[in-house]
Amino acid sequence: MTEKGWQVYILRCRDDTLYTGITNNLERRLQQHNQGVAARYTRSRRPVTLAYLETAKDRAEASRREAEIKKLSRRAKLEMTKKGVTIQPTPPPPERGKIEFS
Repeated sequence: MTEKGWQVYILRCRDDTLYTGITNNLERRLQQHNQGVAARYTRSRRPVTLAYLETAKDRAEASRREAEIKKLSRRAKLEMTKKGVTIQPTPPPPERGKIEFS
């Protein structure tokens, strides 16, 4: 389950709520969540299980994607989790100032 680089993940908590975060060491971070030493939100909602995962090229991209996901409705996040765990990278944004023609 260990991947190099940064990842954005969604956890399903015991009370069926969803938690979104980023990490560069997924196994360690899941252990921390389930030991109650990670996010305050998940401490009282253990155990948590991985519901969704995607990779990012760096921390900045992972943070941007985390913010995007956190703005989504619960319904949209649940749709993402139906797709399961994925490690496909998100496509890079177009370069600033460049116009692409097809």
